[in-house]
Amino acid sequence: MDQQRPHQFPQDPNFRSRVITSFAKQAFMKTLGARLARVEPGLVEISLPFDESLTQQHGFVHAGAIASALDSACGYAALTLMPADAAVLTVEYKINLLAPARGPRLLAVASVKKTGKTLIVSTGDVFEKAAGEARKLVATMTATILVAENRGLTD
Repeated sequence: MDQQRPHQFPQDPNFRSRVITSFAKQAFMKTLGARLARVEPGLVEISLPFDESLTQQHGFVHAGAIASALDSACGYAALTLMPADAAVLTVEYKINLLAPARGPRLLAVASVKKTGKTLIVSTGDVFEKAAGEARKLVATMTATILVAENRGLTD
């Protein structure tokens, strides 16, 4: 477990399969080519391979693709700690784009910073990883996630 994260305990013993099942339903993540790379209590990583269809006019990965992968990572990190009958909804996020990204692979790493009964705050970073090179930080996010219980939502 990461030393920077407080020790977190999931309320749902099936949190991992719940996150995997929910992520598989996200058509937009499939469109981006994003994949779950790691699911732990309070921590989720999503891998995003470089694809020209995700670039903007200068050949960098579009900020919208980066934000979407990181938003999902922050939301799913929160979901790992929610009760079994709760669903996740992002109600706010702030992203800082720190460097242009070209890939060949991006990794969105998110963790829960504070849990509450109604809201959870997650933070995350996106790193660019090229073969044989150190990771480069390209974006960082703070997200506020709603614990949506009894709202007619499903994962």
